[in-house]
Amino acid sequence: MSIRVNFENNLDELKSKITEMGELSIVALEKSFKALKTQDVEIALKVIEGDTAIDKLETEINQFTIWIMAKEAPVSRDLREIIGILKISSEIERVADFAVNIAKATIKIGKPTPLLNITHLEQMKDLSIEMLKKALQSFLEEKILLAKEVADLEDEVDQHSRETYKKLTAYLSEHPEETNQLVQLLFINRFLERTADHITNIAESTAYLIKGQIYDFNS
Repeated sequence: MSIRVNFENNLDELKSKITEMGELSIVALEKSFKALKTQDVEIALKVIEGDTAIDKLETEINQFTIWIMAKEAPVSRDLREIIGILKISSEIERVADFAVNIAKATIKIGKPTPLLNITHLEQMKDLSIEMLKKALQSFLEEKILLAKEVADLEDEVDQHSRETYKKLTAYLSEHPEETNQLVQLLFINRFLERTADHITNIAESTAYLIKGQIYDFNS
């Protein structure tokens, strides 16, 4: 087997692990929000426990990329691709961490009457998952237009976040007895907003890989 073919096979394996990380993170986001909507502590605990598998994949990716860089000494585009994979795995791990944070906030909320109906949190979660799917597709298929679409969706998440913050703080001033739940929902609002930021970073890393120049989609 030629050196080049071997290198491409190693990249394919890394991309497969990135895909698996992304899929597990999407499941974690979905489950954490289901736990929030249904106030199901058992589901929330499963999200927290499942984070170990995502962390393990990130460690495997990091170790594998270091091995490839030492063995193959990649340059130019190959090096960009390796660096891009390292950055993307780190961003996906952060997305998974925010899913865990949502699960922990759900446990802290407990069993009061849910106040999700006064927020835009579900829309933010749905947009974040759509963003992550597009970002991963952009990376795997090297489509920069998809990366730019991710940035456009982030603007929608930010708008929902601002509106949710206003609604929750206004409700809090009138219903101090709901302080615990409202504070946790404010945290979740922030977690989802930051989730979108990290997914946009994936799109930026993909754009750098494709074009060889740094993009700031948040500007």
